[in-house]
Formats: sequence, C-alpha cells, structure tokens
Amino acid sequence: MLENKAFIEFRKERDLGAIITDTFTFIRDNWKEYFLTILKIVGPILGLALIAVIGYLMVIGDLFQGIQNDSSDPLGFVYKILPWYGVMIIVIVVLYTLMSMSSLYFIKSYMSNNGQASFEEVKENVLKNFWKFIGIGFLIMLSVLFGFILCYFPGFYILIVLSLAAPIMVFENKSISDTYTHTFTLIKGQWWNTFGVVIVVGLLVGLIGSAFSVPTLIYQFIKMGTMMQEQDPTAIFDLFKDPIYLVLNVLSYTFQFILYSITTIAGVFIYFDLNEQKNLTGTIDKIDSIGGYQK
Repeated sequence: MLENKAFIEFRKERDLGAIITDTFTFIRDNWKEYFLTILKIVGPILGLALIAVIGYLMVIGDLFQGIQNDSSDPLGFVYKILPWYGVMIIVIVVLYTLMSMSSLYFIKSYMSNNGQASFEEVKENVLKNFWKFIGIGFLIMLSVLFGFILCYFPGFYILIVLSLAAPIMVFENKSISDTYTHTFTLIKGQWWNTFGVVIVVGLLVGLIGSAFSVPTLIYQFIKMGTMMQEQDPTAIFDLFKDPIYLVLNVLSYTFQFILYSITTIAGVFIYFDLNEQKNLTGTIDKIDSIGGYQK
C-alpha cells in the first residue's frame, strides 16, 4: 500500500515558524526521491571533491613536515600546496552549484507535477542552465566582495539580497541581469525580515552540522595528545595522513554537504513568501483555477 503524501503548497505567505516547519516537512515526505535525485546528479563531482579534500590534507601534512625539516625555502612549500588548493576550490564550487540547481529544479518539478518530481526533467534543466548559474554566482561573489571592501554592512546587505537570486532565476526563468536587478525589487521593504529568517535557518543548520564534526574533533584531540608525547615534534603532522582522521573528515564533509540543501529549500519558501506579499501569484493562480473549473 502506497503512502499518500500531502502536497506542500509553496506559493503562499509564511512566517518564520512555518518556513522552518514546512522545510523539514518537505524533507521528511520526499527525502528518498529528493536525495537520490541530487546524488545521481552530483555523485561524480562529490567523489572528486572528497578525493581533493583528502589529497589536500595529506599534502598539508607532508608540507608541514618539510617546513620543520628544511626552512630554507618556505615559499616552495606554498607553491606546492596552491595547485591542490585551487583544484579543491574549483571542484567544491561546481559541487555546490550543481547541488543548489538540483534542489531548486527538483522543487520546480515537484510543483509542476503535483508532488511527483521527474528526475529527467531535473537533469535536463540542470545541464541546460549550469553556466547561467555559474555566471550569477560569479556576479554575486564580486558584489558581496565589493560590499565588504566598502564596509562590512553593505556586504551583509548585498549577501542577504542576492540570496534570492537562485530561486528567482529558476522559478521566473530570468536572465542573469534581470535576476540580479529583480532581487533588489523583491526584497524592498522586507530586508530585515528576510535577514532574520536567513540567520535563524543558518544557525539551525550550523548547529546540526557541527554535531557531525564532533567525532572528528574528539579523535583529533586524542591523537594530538598522544603525538605530543613523542620525541619527534613533526609526528603531530602525521594526523593529516591518518586513515581514521581522513575517513571521519570525509563523513563530516558529506553530512554537512547534505545539510546545506536545507538552506536551499528554506530559501525557496522565503522567495515565495516575499513573492506572494508583492505579487499575490499564488492567490491569482488559485482564482484562475477556480474560474477555469467553473467554466
């Protein structure tokens, strides 16, 4: 007997409590299809990201040991670590871009198909719009960086405003430039409310995510305490090549990556809440559907 899941209506106003509740309700009711869709799309890149993180940690261990043994050329060690760091950053940017897109297009397909998202539809949209997302992401990065250079508050202001860019691009199918300008229009008069929701959701996800880092930290402190008792001062850097430490880091990063999707889903609820307040799109759609049914 199949379980009947209640369809979650995104196009309506919600307060902070409803946004958080409906975010976790959506995950609870659709976790299997949702995470399978994301993993099918980002799986290969996730594997590369984890390999890059492991390689980066191991190279750090080797470099620190080298610095301890030979301090004549410290810049040489920097040059050795930069390629690993660069590869890791690129892979992680691609990973989180694909994850955000998969999550957003899953929700869009979910809404279009009355609660039954189509994997092929999600995959097609992700592949078709990948570079557009990279473009808006680069524009957001430059804008936020410029805001922080001017002063801290403009940076925070721009960051909150542009947090709505991805949902706008997906659900309104706008270009990069139109998406960028529309974020400021949509959030006008609602910045503080949006800021409050983003902070609360971010703190909640951060607290949950930190729990997955506890085993790694405990093992790290125990291992460091043991290594500090040895005669060789460089032995402490062997931690970065310790298999257990690396596995715990991989698991921690994986769980935190999965948790990041919570903020994406919450962002969609925030977007539709603001959009409903400004444009009443959900209400208009309901009126039109009632009128069409009566005809």
